Amino acid sequence: MKELSGLTIQEVEERIKKKQVNYDTTVPTKSIKQIICFNIFTLFNFLNFALALALILVSSYKNLLFLGVVFCNTIISIIQEINAKRTIDKLSVVTSKKSKVLRNGKLEDLNHNEIVLDDILYVSLGNQVVTDAIILSGTVEVNESFITGEAIPVIKKEGDRLLSGSFIVSGSTYAKVIHIGLENYTAKISAEAHYIKQVNSVLMNSLKKIIKMISISIIPIGLILYIRQLGIEDNDFSSSVVNTVAAILGMIPEGLILLTSTVLAVSVVKLSKYNVLVQDLYCIETLARVDTLCLDKTGTLTEGDMEVYATVPYEGISMETVSQILCAITEVLEDDNPTFVALKHKYKKHMNWEVKTKIPFSSERKYSGVEFKNEGTFLLGAPEYLLGEKYHLMKQELEQYVLENRVLILIHTENWTGNIPKKMKLITLILIRDKIRKEANSTLKYFKEQGVDIKVISGDNVLTVSNVAKRAGIEYYNSMIDMSTIKTEKELKKAATQYTIFGRVSPVQKKELICALKEQGHIVAMTGDGVNDVLALKESDCSIAMNSGTDAARNVSELVLLDSNFDSMPMVVAEGRRTVNNIERSATLFLTKTTYATILAVIFAILGLQYPFIPIQLTLTSVVTIGIPSFILALEPNKNRIQGNFLKNVFSRSIPSALTIVFNILLIMLASKLFHFTESQISTLCVFMNAFVGFRLLYHLCVPFNTLKRSLFLSMIVLFIFQIIFLRQFYSLVWLNLKMIVLLIGLMMISLIAFKLFTEFVKSKIQK
Repeated sequence: MKELSGLTIQEVEERIKKKQVNYDTTVPTKSIKQIICFNIFTLFNFLNFALALALILVSSYKNLLFLGVVFCNTIISIIQEINAKRTIDKLSVVTSKKSKVLRNGKLEDLNHNEIVLDDILYVSLGNQVVTDAIILSGTVEVNESFITGEAIPVIKKEGDRLLSGSFIVSGSTYAKVIHIGLENYTAKISAEAHYIKQVNSVLMNSLKKIIKMISISIIPIGLILYIRQLGIEDNDFSSSVVNTVAAILGMIPEGLILLTSTVLAVSVVKLSKYNVLVQDLYCIETLARVDTLCLDKTGTLTEGDMEVYATVPYEGISMETVSQILCAITEVLEDDNPTFVALKHKYKKHMNWEVKTKIPFSSERKYSGVEFKNEGTFLLGAPEYLLGEKYHLMKQELEQYVLENRVLILIHTENWTGNIPKKMKLITLILIRDKIRKEANSTLKYFKEQGVDIKVISGDNVLTVSNVAKRAGIEYYNSMIDMSTIKTEKELKKAATQYTIFGRVSPVQKKELICALKEQGHIVAMTGDGVNDVLALKESDCSIAMNSGTDAARNVSELVLLDSNFDSMPMVVAEGRRTVNNIERSATLFLTKTTYATILAVIFAILGLQYPFIPIQLTLTSVVTIGIPSFILALEPNKNRIQGNFLKNVFSRSIPSALTIVFNILLIMLASKLFHFTESQISTLCVFMNAFVGFRLLYHLCVPFNTLKRSLFLSMIVLFIFQIIFLRQFYSLVWLNLKMIVLLIGLMMISLIAFKLFTEFVKSKIQK
């Protein structure tokens, strides 16, 4: 028949022309061209090049040295982001899966986006249905837990519909594709998740605020300062431009944004070694800040496989006898449903019993068995089916097991007639459970120790979910609610914080629970692997998908655990902490310069005094106290918990140093009137005091010292001393005379006291 041969090449080409081909919904990474453009064409780069042009126009070429820092930062950021892109692309290729499609009478392995309408799919045990399809032949058991959250398999026969996102757990079938792309059932559920998600990143939001403040203030302050510099006696056009450029350069936190991108890109590459695919850079930081972790049961706490938990032999039957019988049965039967796979894994011993008749598993009769020569017939299946009328006599006994286990019963009969025997001997009960991930207990314990609240949200029976949570080590497994009983929004919001275990949760309710938790100020992470998790994954602050799950779940998630190993989560948290804490420390260095430069620009514009720095002098101090240290410190290990508000933490450290530098420079300006210092001597003194306070701050940020930080601190001091001795003229510095040395010593001592006083002052203001 034509439909059993599949489509011809001509029929496939016709459907492709009509655009009746499945959609590729994978979110692409930025192209290399986009990465290069994104890193080159930035606001601060435009500003830097405009300032460079101004210096070129006045022939102040040596002051263009700051462009070296700009070029280095940009190139490093581009290289790191391209490396991160290539890592993501490689991992994405590894995670892509193919489907078997019947074309021209032959089965072909095709990518999901190569499947066309009316194609015939061949799906068997373990395969995921990638498009909605109608069964043409065969009977299968389907796990639709990724769609409904319900783990109980559903029997599908010829003419029944297979929904995309479901898995085949028993049997095989040929099925005709009836929907593609957005018409698929999974796509309809996922449609609401197609909006652009607002990234909840404190780091990114804080940096945006800083950029906004600088962008608003830098042009007017620069213009006013330039006009005032022109009005100074003996100050020509060239000097005014150079001084103004120096002030504006000081206000720009050059490298801070690029450093942030670089550090996050390095994190992407690092996490790839732990089989973690990062699809959004800032989610690394968000996960490190999470205070509520919502877990799906199937595929997250459990492996999705079953295991034999225990056997309960009846009186007179030994464990050895039970083991021999089950070994004989599993050796003979070829059933491939999850329950029988668990038995095969447990009972592997070779028995060599002679077989008379095999009784394969049937989804309708719910049992299987084997008739052995000289041993009789053994039947294995669900108690309610095998026991028949006798089931009610054992119902009370079975109830103690059914809450936590899937219960099978093994019976023996001498006279097998093809039907359930009236005379039977009960051999044993077999208790089979969802297999808890080995790493689940330790990972959940880690999050508990970190103060993260755990919630389990599942479409399964609430008692089943509670028992899985208990076995996984979740403390409040008895705090549970059946969400099918929730009728109003008010009840849902109350339940979101009141309970730990949520059962019978619909896909929409999952999303609403996440929303309710976020409304109450929580930072929420969600793990999932099914289509029924998509809306909640998209709504959460940080979404984590298992690679073993559906394409829909992976595509909307910011993190994908490629080996579906929950144990990777603490590593991601640790990487997030390293990123945030180190960027916070590096940002302190950058914003110290921005803060003191802005304050000085305003003061010198008001007072009409000549600005004490030229661009190349700021480059000298910036490289040794900010540029090199910030990059090295940003990449070192740091597992400390993230504490406090990012902006408050940064400014509480940077403002005291900035005020100390401003205080020193004002004292130098006063002293210059007393000692009649030249402009070159004033600049030299300002450079020295700027460096001294910068090293004082760097010392503070390096505590406690280790080998790396000690080497960094000392090498920066050596580099600074080397440059002021051997490149003195290049930086427009002069030798220190006795008056200058005495003044510097006095200022250094005053600086230490001033730094302490300013720190206490800023701390008290922030606390208020």
